[in-house]
Amino acid sequence: MVRVSNVLPGSICEEMGVVPGTELLTVNGRELADFLDWEFLTADDELVIEARLPGGEDVVYEVDRPDGESLGVELEPPTVRRCANRCEFCFIEGLPKGLRKPLYVRDDDYRLSFAYGNFATLSNVKERDIARILEYRLSPLYVSVHATPWESRKILLNNPRVPNIVDQLTRLAAGGIQFHGQMVIVPGLNDGDVLEASLTDLWNLGDAVLSVALVPVGLTQFSHLYTGRSMDAVNAGRILAAVERWQERALTERGDRWVYGSDELYMLADRDLPDTEHYGDFSQIENGVGAVTSLRERVRAGLHGLPRLDGRRVGVVTGVSMAPLMPELLDAIAEQTGAVFSLIVMKNSLFGPTTTTAGLLVGADIRRALSDRVDLDLALIPAETINDDGLFLDEEPFLSLRDSLPMPVYPSYDFIDVLSRQDGPSLSCRFVA
Repeated sequence: MVRVSNVLPGSICEEMGVVPGTELLTVNGRELADFLDWEFLTADDELVIEARLPGGEDVVYEVDRPDGESLGVELEPPTVRRCANRCEFCFIEGLPKGLRKPLYVRDDDYRLSFAYGNFATLSNVKERDIARILEYRLSPLYVSVHATPWESRKILLNNPRVPNIVDQLTRLAAGGIQFHGQMVIVPGLNDGDVLEASLTDLWNLGDAVLSVALVPVGLTQFSHLYTGRSMDAVNAGRILAAVERWQERALTERGDRWVYGSDELYMLADRDLPDTEHYGDFSQIENGVGAVTSLRERVRAGLHGLPRLDGRRVGVVTGVSMAPLMPELLDAIAEQTGAVFSLIVMKNSLFGPTTTTAGLLVGADIRRALSDRVDLDLALIPAETINDDGLFLDEEPFLSLRDSLPMPVYPSYDFIDVLSRQDGPSLSCRFVA
């Protein structure tokens, strides 16, 4: 059963009398367990839908809809499957106490992997789930592999009951399912021989594995479970050497690079980041693979559409890891606009000095950066620091913070998105967060 949260005006379901709170029970005799069943079982044009109205009345709807027309309902979110693993490197295990409850939810849900690109370990997948994945052809999936050798994976996931992922992926691949994989690399556990074995196993699955991202372990000052070593420049360089060796083979045999190192590995190893062509369709950008290169390309593409902002003083808040890469971008924007940029590099006050990503800065960091900067006409902060509810990770509301600061403040993904909306010297902005 799934429950309706909203009915779109003028839709088929509104005409049928479906209202918010209606329980959708079956479609063409098949029981509904979640949103996947609803999406796939209602793909036909002739439908018999059994439902129960909020008042308890059971109804049957017979639907003969025009080709492709939406039924027009939104469903309540499903109960998220929780993760049964206790990975030492899990970001949630590195959170301090006292943050809002949703931040501590460790989802590990193959349905969200298909629907939203969330990475899942598949360690809680049952036989009935495999059957659904194959029947509905839920492809591609995004899989947290970490290691394919079974014993190594048990250690990494801190779960002795974790299934053999090679067997799982082999079975799904035989059914036509494809994957994007990720491996969080923990020095001493899944680098070296384990990394080679893992890449070999994934390579042997052929076209089923679309891409693999290698990401360095990331820790905060609260990562209480972690007992391994942190990633350093030497280890990052070794991992990139393995990446490049496999990429050379993949380009020769398959025509794409297949395996990618995250931007952070290149920065840790003090290596230049690859160009746009290197990343193809940027399929792993949410994993930090090609994010900086994509930013550079968006800035380059948007430069000539920027207005003149001669003499305007713009502050840009960023984290430690991005600081060395910012001057190149800001200099180009300054030359085009005539604005004067001030780069403000902040350490993370919540997660500690080992967390250097700009997107994890919190409201307190932004306040410290800007509260006394009366010399600025405008400030840009990383848009990734704010969630859909307008909150920073430390629960500081963006709107409250903005109203307390001495200059207009705007979340920005690439500078161009905000600066292109300026109306000249007044710096009035139509952006609303």
